[in-house]
Amino acid sequence: MTDDAESRADGGADTERTAADVDPADTDAGAASAETAPSESATGAFGDEAPEFGDLSLPQRVFVAAVQNPTRGVVIAGLLAFALSFYVAFWLVFPRVAAFTSAIGAVLVAIVAVVYLASDRLSG
Repeated sequence: MTDDAESRADGGADTERTAADVDPADTDAGAASAETAPSESATGAFGDEAPEFGDLSLPQRVFVAAVQNPTRGVVIAGLLAFALSFYVAFWLVFPRVAAFTSAIGAVLVAIVAVVYLASDRLSG
């Protein structure tokens, strides 16, 4: 059984309409309106004003990605924890080298931030 069948309101039972159940006067109009009018569940709570994925901020995109695939989020959190522990161990064993590489990393992050802010101001 699929997730779609489990979440259906009618419990997954398919019902077919017979010719006796259909009013001949409503056949064309009912079919046209049912095909063109989206249901409330299809449009969601936002309706036509639903935000696009490109309109979301970075934390909102991370949240959406974590909700869509929680296993990936747990793996990424584990990798970040491993990287942090490796960084602490690097500082404990080679403090001078770690300080040098951290300074280089800080300079690179500053350059990226300046380029990001400059491109944001120039494009907008």
